[in-house]
Amino acid sequence: MQEQQIKNKIKERYGKIALTGTESCCAPTMEFNSNNKSGSSCCSPSDSATVVGYDNRELESIPEASVLGVGCGAPLHHADAKEGEIVVDLGSGAGIDVFLSANKVGHSGKVVGIDLTDEMLEKARRNAKENGYINVEFRKGDIEKRIPVDDNSVDLVISNCVINLTTSKADTFKEVHRILKHGQGRMVISDLVTDKEVHGDSIDSDKWCSCIDGALTKENYLESIRKAGFQNPEILEDKLYTQEENENRVQGNRKISSIVVKAVKK
Repeated sequence: MQEQQIKNKIKERYGKIALTGTESCCAPTMEFNSNNKSGSSCCSPSDSATVVGYDNRELESIPEASVLGVGCGAPLHHADAKEGEIVVDLGSGAGIDVFLSANKVGHSGKVVGIDLTDEMLEKARRNAKENGYINVEFRKGDIEKRIPVDDNSVDLVISNCVINLTTSKADTFKEVHRILKHGQGRMVISDLVTDKEVHGDSIDSDKWCSCIDGALTKENYLESIRKAGFQNPEILEDKLYTQEENENRVQGNRKISSIVVKAVKK
């Protein structure tokens, strides 16, 4: 599948989520959600967020409209964001991790959200304005081409189930490496990996948008980080996300795992 086709599909899906909130890309399968008493595949965005690790008390401190329930982890729990730091969130959506980060870095810090989808950017900017956030900014950008942030200017880069949507993970991590400060800049990423990658004609655009067909193996994911210039990336969390039943005998069943990875720019 061509790169532009994938990006157009992603923008279409995320645009719909921003406008209606009725279709999620990376929300977890409901077999992991003990709050789902009905057995339905649907749940509230806040339920989906708590399933993957967000704290309800923290969610209550940010705009409700920023919580869309489309992540696969809670990277900020491992990031140790400090007052006064500059943070960049890749694939910031409606702003959930931007606003949580803004509360941690305070008025002396700044958080920049990057997203590819106009509807998401509009929603996030409206959330910021209506709730009086003055230490946040949302910028449009294709993170595997160029992140719209200066070289060596960022303390912390976070992302939640977004980098697997890119067609070149290595290029994305090179951009992350470029914007982080030397010697102290760090990234903490929540993402999905698989035990079996999908290539060529076997790729399904809907499953790519669902963070499945674009996923790399854990080994290849870490190698993409190393190729970008990071040394010794560390997996902080690794848990089974879902096991996909696949009728294609070539692909077989695929295990999808949610990981949290940290790497520091030396």
